[in-house]
Amino acid sequence: MRKLPLAATLAALLLSATAMAGGDRHQGKAVPPESPQAMLTTPQSSTTEGSVTVEGKRIDYTAVAGTLVLHGRGDKSDVPTVSMFYTAYFKKGVAPGKRPVTFIYNGGPGSSTVWLHMGAFGPRRVVTADHTHTPAAPYPLINNDYSLLDASDLVFIDAPGTGFSRLIANDKDPAKRAKQMAERKKQIYSVDGDGHAFAQFITRFLTRYGRWNSPKYLLGESYGTTRSAVVANDLENEDSVDLNGVVLLSQILNFGLSIDGPQRNPGVDLPYELALPTYAATAYYHHKLPSQPADLPAFLKQVEQYATGEYASALMAGSTLSPARAQAVAEQLHQYTGLPVAYLLKANLRVSGGMFEHELLSQADDSTGRLDTRFSGPSIDPMGKSAEYDPQSSAISSAYVAVFNNYVRKDLKFGQNRTYRLWADIDHWDMTHHGSHHTLNVMPDLAMAMKTNPGLKVMLNSGYYDLATPFYEGQYEMHHLPIPASLQKNISYALYDSGHMIYAHEPSMKKLHDNVAAFIRATDNLK
Repeated sequence: MRKLPLAATLAALLLSATAMAGGDRHQGKAVPPESPQAMLTTPQSSTTEGSVTVEGKRIDYTAVAGTLVLHGRGDKSDVPTVSMFYTAYFKKGVAPGKRPVTFIYNGGPGSSTVWLHMGAFGPRRVVTADHTHTPAAPYPLINNDYSLLDASDLVFIDAPGTGFSRLIANDKDPAKRAKQMAERKKQIYSVDGDGHAFAQFITRFLTRYGRWNSPKYLLGESYGTTRSAVVANDLENEDSVDLNGVVLLSQILNFGLSIDGPQRNPGVDLPYELALPTYAATAYYHHKLPSQPADLPAFLKQVEQYATGEYASALMAGSTLSPARAQAVAEQLHQYTGLPVAYLLKANLRVSGGMFEHELLSQADDSTGRLDTRFSGPSIDPMGKSAEYDPQSSAISSAYVAVFNNYVRKDLKFGQNRTYRLWADIDHWDMTHHGSHHTLNVMPDLAMAMKTNPGLKVMLNSGYYDLATPFYEGQYEMHHLPIPASLQKNISYALYDSGHMIYAHEPSMKKLHDNVAAFIRATDNLK
């Protein structure tokens, strides 16, 4: 789910903190620049104050930017493993037990949480162009009218190795330290290791800030939804932490359903069926349909019925599909996708996400975005088969990076002389789960959390124009969770005229805020 392939180096581990006023703090004292390991093995924090106006109402808050130190499990519980960076916003004048707390993170895997922090729910947000390339700096940073602070205290967490979070390898011997770091990466850069790290961070945060009796929520985007399923199960069934709710943005729980995966798994056709409504929405947006429908939601319901009906039946026929029926299916797909009939037949009626992104606007030598197909940009290779970059990522990433690097140091007073990593330095992410080498599927984790806590509510938010995690795929997953029928009522759904990063479209940002705020207020049990 990566937005762009950025990587940083381990040299940041050797950078020291500043001792100047307004620099990073360690229990109220400036961190000595000659002790870089103290930055990693001892919690630090910087506390500031601010205010935000959310839909006309002012909220005064205290912000804490800092780190918590995680430790090993079992007989290694005294060994520091990760220094996790977070930014927490607490509404002033409210007792902790009377205020929900929401833990927020992006995905990747290996992405920082700059996107949700600066684009969606923090008190300040960066302004980017709606569906075109944002001009270069300077970038506006404005009051976020749609911050979630009106409904909950917020904790933005950067995954291990991202942002200012770092893996800890502190053996004095360089060779042993390198081996230790390799072991840390193998342990943490994995489905289970990452999930355990976030669960441990959350329980430590609850202790540090006295929030054990607060209503609690998880809010993850993209791979962050995968993480949320794992973390919810860990918290519920290992730490006895009942959650009030889980908010999912742009969901992927079963990677066997990913439209990016079928070409690596021949014979599995369901991803093509689940992506078809997103192809149709994209063709609708770019006016590439032979006949433009008047109502998008009604049109997509028609496409969904075809995808799981005649289209699914035709794909299931495989080599026994007659030429006449294949022609009829290709002609109907042309009506729904705008792709040429001859192209669809040559693709054997199976068009991957990358192929669609490359082909839809090929007459103009453009490719659509993947994370948000409303975006488009020049094709890297007009004669290629698939898109080779994501125009949406290229359009907005610089604005997020530049603004946050300013904001965290000037406003939050944290990170002087440190490198903020957009992405972790990951050579390999272990996708095995509970020892299974099957395609990653964490639907059972979310189901287990819901069954062991029948009061747990789940909210799925999806964008019509998301080809990284198509909206119909997310709905399919939720309708196929292995839970009793009685628990399906605990799941709610919302669709937006946007892409993977729902908040990149301002009207959708407002709708997202209103929906999530209402979800929290309906489930926080504070009435």
